[in-house]
Amino acid sequence: MSSSKLLTAVCALFIVTASAPGFAKEIEFLHTRGTDIVTESGEKVMPRGLGLGNWLLPEGYMWKFGDLGDRPRKIEKIVSDLIGDENAERFWLEFRRNYITEADIARIAELGFNSVRPALNARRFMTETDPPEYVGEGFELLDNLIAWCKKYGVYVIIDMHGAPGGQTGQNIDDSPNNEPELFSNPENQDRLEALWVKIAGRYKDEAIVAGYDLLNEPLPQRTGAAEKYKDQLEPLYKRLTAAIRKVDPKHMITVEGCDWANDWSVFSEPFDDNLVYQFHYYCWDNPSNLKSVQKYIDFGKKWNVPVWVGETGERDNAIYWGTTQYFEANNIGWSFWPWKKMDASNAPYSIPRPDGWDEIAGYSRGRAAPSKETAQKAFDQLLENIKLENCDYYPDVVNAILRRVPGRIECENYGHEGAEKSYHVSDDGAKSEFYRKNEPVKCVTIETGQRRRSVQGIQLSADEWTAYDFTSPKGETCTAAIRLKVEKEPAAFKLLGAKNSWQVKVNNTDWETVEVNPIPCQEGENHLQLQVINGTIEFDWIELKP
Repeated sequence: MSSSKLLTAVCALFIVTASAPGFAKEIEFLHTRGTDIVTESGEKVMPRGLGLGNWLLPEGYMWKFGDLGDRPRKIEKIVSDLIGDENAERFWLEFRRNYITEADIARIAELGFNSVRPALNARRFMTETDPPEYVGEGFELLDNLIAWCKKYGVYVIIDMHGAPGGQTGQNIDDSPNNEPELFSNPENQDRLEALWVKIAGRYKDEAIVAGYDLLNEPLPQRTGAAEKYKDQLEPLYKRLTAAIRKVDPKHMITVEGCDWANDWSVFSEPFDDNLVYQFHYYCWDNPSNLKSVQKYIDFGKKWNVPVWVGETGERDNAIYWGTTQYFEANNIGWSFWPWKKMDASNAPYSIPRPDGWDEIAGYSRGRAAPSKETAQKAFDQLLENIKLENCDYYPDVVNAILRRVPGRIECENYGHEGAEKSYHVSDDGAKSEFYRKNEPVKCVTIETGQRRRSVQGIQLSADEWTAYDFTSPKGETCTAAIRLKVEKEPAAFKLLGAKNSWQVKVNNTDWETVEVNPIPCQEGENHLQLQVINGTIEFDWIELKP
């Protein structure tokens, strides 16, 4: 067992012991108060969560599959094709039991996250037969999750990721016919309403359930679905909310815009006094671009409602640090997507790829099927690999998401409090060419040598500075390693802390890393400032290690 896996197992054991029933403080219902989310006693809560994707709604990209395995029903067909229906049924029962367990929730709480967003597939809770029947297994799995979350003090936002008939017509909602049949077939809306009423009735008294996410990423623009059906979206939300309120008057309800949650033109004034408005935020531009969320902030202020990012992630640590910092500076909670996936280093946990998996993935792309024995062995190994104790932990990802040490602060991720608080530059009327295009601090590209991949840094001249905030969980003394190069000589800079400052002369026009220590950190929030004394310097990152 690797050291990271051993650490995970030990930490999980400690959490299970320390968080016995009655150990955690009493859980309170959450509700909206103006633009905030608060407890019943009035304490403000900033959602810092994780998406539990690929568990109740498997997604092909997390399996390394091609088009023939891009959604749950196609993945299920692949498994049945390769090992037979009976073995496939056993596989799926065990997969759902192993993928998210109490150990996962204990670890999520121990790492410092306060909420989870489980992605539900309606088929796991309601059959597609006519008439539909409720499926006990789905509710039992959700019951277990809620019980674990209650034990460890982690809120649950129940997410209808795949509605009856599909709300996108794409792979992400398990759409059966590549059409958003939730909107084209009124019977599917009847089914969705009945399912939400069933869920709300079951969990109406569970305070650990933060709220209900009525519909994930409905009606994309690029397929024409938004144009054709978006006038139905808010009326459907009103219908679902009214039905839920008959059985559950307490829980928050969160609604997403059309076009992957981000087109809020579909919304009029709020139709319930406990609504949270949700958008999703992914940065896939190259060079990276920290896209503005001002339109969502303005909406929240106009209607005095909370704004929440239901999904963000799927990139790199620089973006993770920058985005969660950006959100929280504007009173926006978030949920990182996803908690774990196969053979990937950009999520908190990675599932090791089973032996022979390339042959199975090849079958999802139209290549020859592996033998039944090979496939069975690979699927059996997957059932073991998905258990948390067998996954690989990436602490750098978690520390970037939560902006804490040990960690690397990319220098373009200075604060969001504006001029003279987060930065000072000689020309505050300028605008950066990319990344933070609404700010005057000059961002520069740093070539990595990798195809289609560059990173950012900043350029500062004499008397210019940028400021950075980070958390130190233990208040340890750190060493700061700063990657930089001189553009104009002679050059020197200061690193300023809360009570100390360090001055460094530099003259290398090639990239180098200089160390500054010791950097005393207080427990909790800390602040650093980079200030150029003379010359012009490009800064890439500041790495802080105890």
